[in-house]
Amino acid sequence: MWLRSYSSTLYIFLYAPIALIMLFAFNAGRSGLSFQCCSVQWFGRAFGNPFIMEALGNSALIALCSALISTVFGTLAVFGLERVGRKVRLIFDALTYCAIIVPGIVIGIATLIAFITLFDVLNPLLALLDIGLPRLSMGFGTVVASHSLFTMALVMVIVRTRVEAMDRSLLEASADLYAPPLHTFWRVTLPQITPAVLAGFLLAFTFSFDDFIIAFFVAGSETTLPIYIFSAIRRGITPEINAVSTVIICASLALLFTSRYLQGRRTGAESA
Repeated sequence: MWLRSYSSTLYIFLYAPIALIMLFAFNAGRSGLSFQCCSVQWFGRAFGNPFIMEALGNSALIALCSALISTVFGTLAVFGLERVGRKVRLIFDALTYCAIIVPGIVIGIATLIAFITLFDVLNPLLALLDIGLPRLSMGFGTVVASHSLFTMALVMVIVRTRVEAMDRSLLEASADLYAPPLHTFWRVTLPQITPAVLAGFLLAFTFSFDDFIIAFFVAGSETTLPIYIFSAIRRGITPEINAVSTVIICASLALLFTSRYLQGRRTGAESA
């Protein structure tokens, strides 16, 4: 009985603030502290705000690019690790999980230092070569690169689980029929791992879209939606910010549930 009470208290503590944010998004008044039922005007104002829409577009584009990069290279890395020795695989597995476990602020500081050091080396060389390339600086590219490296670990964990559970007899049958390796991958392997790949893509997109800590360090003058919200709440919480947060929460939950569905669909089909 006490375990149920503890679990209920924990979930209330975690989700009650989120529920309040979503409730106050429908506030008819301007105050972020007192609720007057009910209005959707703040959703219209939020999506009519050019600064919010610009930040939203930046976040969506960054998340899409980083999710595509991490999905492609993460999937290739999984198959690469399948062809190395057990000790090497264990080392890379440990590094993969470290990338997930390490706090975001550590990753943000590390990537900031890495980019600054790299730019200090490359910018003088570009100036010396005088080939018309712009000076390297923090911005869209650094955020995409940082998010890709972080979310690649998530994709590898999801796809790796599916690859290990894959039906190897189909691969052996394809080899017995003298199918080329590339043909086997497209016709046999990829259809089996597609749900996991799509789930990894959606999860990578969600984490990149929602990320604030890493982007805060490497974004430079680029503004993402989480960075805009952080800057806006320093002037006070308004129903407009609550409306934007509600949209982010609903979109993130939709992507996460879709990712979970794709991960479980193949398992359910195999069980049947």
